[in-house]
Amino acid sequence: MTAVPPRLAVIGAGSWGTALAALAARNGVPTVLWGRDGEQLAAIARTHRNQRYLPDVPLPAELQASSDLATVLADAGLVLLVVPSHAFPQTLRAIAPLRPAGAGVAWATKGFEPGTGRFLHEVAADVLGPGVPLAVVTGPSFAREVAQGLPTAVTVHSDDDAFARKVARVLHGPTFRAYTGNDIRGAELGGAMKNVLAVATGVADGMNLGLNARAGLITRGLNEMLRLNAALGGRAETLMGLAGLGDLVLTCTGDLSRNRRLGLALGRGQSIANAVAQIGQVVESVDTADEVMRQADRFGIELPIAARVQRVLHGQLTPAECLRQLLAREQKPEY
Repeated sequence: MTAVPPRLAVIGAGSWGTALAALAARNGVPTVLWGRDGEQLAAIARTHRNQRYLPDVPLPAELQASSDLATVLADAGLVLLVVPSHAFPQTLRAIAPLRPAGAGVAWATKGFEPGTGRFLHEVAADVLGPGVPLAVVTGPSFAREVAQGLPTAVTVHSDDDAFARKVARVLHGPTFRAYTGNDIRGAELGGAMKNVLAVATGVADGMNLGLNARAGLITRGLNEMLRLNAALGGRAETLMGLAGLGDLVLTCTGDLSRNRRLGLALGRGQSIANAVAQIGQVVESVDTADEVMRQADRFGIELPIAARVQRVLHGQLTPAECLRQLLAREQKPEY
């Protein structure tokens, strides 16, 4: 007899949270989606559409939605956080007293804790305490394509192998492959840092610098990820897989990426404020660039591309000046 999957509480009703909740519901997992906006969640429950973020994608009738956090978490066997990184700590604190005993916590959030540079698994362990299974869901995945049922592959990393498999089983389906791993630090670094590098490739494309420049930035950006990952104790193979290379290529080349679109706008001469306003959603790279460089400075690692993206995002360099500085660097061995 097939085991009944655990009841899933998805915390965060943006495009990615909605897509993952719909995916799980289609997989036969009892799923409830939570968001702060009561009217929005009532409309999702009534119309089976997220009119704000995925208006043209029908959601499964089995998917429930509510803005009552206690109701959503009641009897949940698994909690999946899908909120921006800046909201991650406060959301964890909100669910901590309501989380059912034995319910593990996973997240599909990419970034660091703003202001401290802590990895999200460190924040989760601090807020939730010992003994709570934790996992990150990451990899090359645009929300709209997942919601539409297009083929996608991600990876679930946890220090608890059994919990990683539990989370993967909830998400794995006919068009969605969920792999597992146990390098949570490396997986989180890849998911966060690729957003910064996507700004660089977006800037280059916005300036019409060509496909050679794009490929060079992606490859040298991956090198920067690998060097920082080694210093942090992550494994190289993690960043050569879905959590690193896969997510990097998607975000640097796909125009559904908010971070790439920010870079495109900057490369075309728009201001940061106007570009972010036009995108209309959280652009993680603005905060993440600071935290990546905080980690690099901690270990004394040079990250030429990430450092200049940070300066462009703070208005300290123009995209053209950034390009000139990168091209003026001395000739050196590739490795």
